[in-house]
Amino acid sequence: MIKAVICDDEKAALNIIRHFIEAKRLPVKIVGTAENGRDAWNLIQCKKPDLVFMDIHMPYMNGFEIISRMKDSKVIIITAYDSFEYAQRALRLGASDILSKPIEFEQLEQAIVRAVGWNFTGNEAVDTILAYIYEHYQEQIELDTLAELTFCTPSHLARLFKKHTGMTIISYVHKVRIEKSIRLMEEKKLSIKEAAEAVGYQNLNHFYKYFNLQMGVTPAAYRKQGHEEEER
Repeated sequence: MIKAVICDDEKAALNIIRHFIEAKRLPVKIVGTAENGRDAWNLIQCKKPDLVFMDIHMPYMNGFEIISRMKDSKVIIITAYDSFEYAQRALRLGASDILSKPIEFEQLEQAIVRAVGWNFTGNEAVDTILAYIYEHYQEQIELDTLAELTFCTPSHLARLFKKHTGMTIISYVHKVRIEKSIRLMEEKKLSIKEAAEAVGYQNLNHFYKYFNLQMGVTPAAYRKQGHEEEER
């Protein structure tokens, strides 16, 4: 489940976001709300959410100030101001998306999808597993654990997941790990070994195997391609 907080000084905005998430059964759990910037910053520090819905104009501290202090959470900006300058500044600070008030459900859903990096399937059990995988991909993920989490039998859950994603659960885990490893190598400049260990591969040969299966090249060849493109 994706942990989220909503920071907005308009209760109507707080309520509509919560309503859409609950009514459509999105795999998002609202763990707190704040109606001013000071409380918003305290809430984020306390709850350490995966996702933050952040209004720009709030008392005591505005949304831009808060985002500039944040490190790990994804941010979706909420604003009543349709300003290109605001959009540019928000994106420079690392915001994933911008929602204009009044908020519509499709707009909200698409913003969440872009922020978390995966599509909702419309099946509550499968969406729960997807959220779990993205949160725990570095760990050993057992089918029995996922089955308990969704109150399904392991065999039923495996069939359900394959039906809605087109992949087995273990293949999806490897897909997420490889995608994360690429980001670590590109953005954090980790070595191949460091990236492999960071995403959960203790055996480097396994990392090479699944990287090659997904990307069609070895990690070293992929990095070389990236350096060549940068030099052009």
